[in-house]
Amino acid sequence: RPRRCGWFDAVLVRQSVAINGIHGVALTKLDVLDGLKTLKICVGYRIGDKVVDYLPAGMRDQKAAQPIYEEMDGWSESTAGARSFKDLNANAVKYVRRVEELIGAPVALLSTSPERDDTILMRDPFQG
Repeated sequence: RPRRCGWFDAVLVRQSVAINGIHGVALTKLDVLDGLKTLKICVGYRIGDKVVDYLPAGMRDQKAAQPIYEEMDGWSESTAGARSFKDLNANAVKYVRRVEELIGAPVALLSTSPERDDTILMRDPFQG
């Protein structure tokens, strides 16, 4: 499924998790990362000479913000159709765990394709 998408912005998601009291997130379409040698995750922003780990409130600073990326190894194996966390390759697992660490919330649901059945329920999303 060729598509254009940006890198995961852990800073923005962490801020949303904190503000909204979120206890678990759905990480969807993991399969779109299949075949990428390197993955990036936004871990901060550079605004002029300043580095921040939050999305600035002001429009001017938001417009000037340049993402700071952490790079991770990608994977060549397909994650499409995986229905259990143990079915994922080591680098995909590392990616999911790093996202959880950076956003301060667990991945409760993980999808590995556009098919409804290709969903891994990591934990009960209704338990806090």
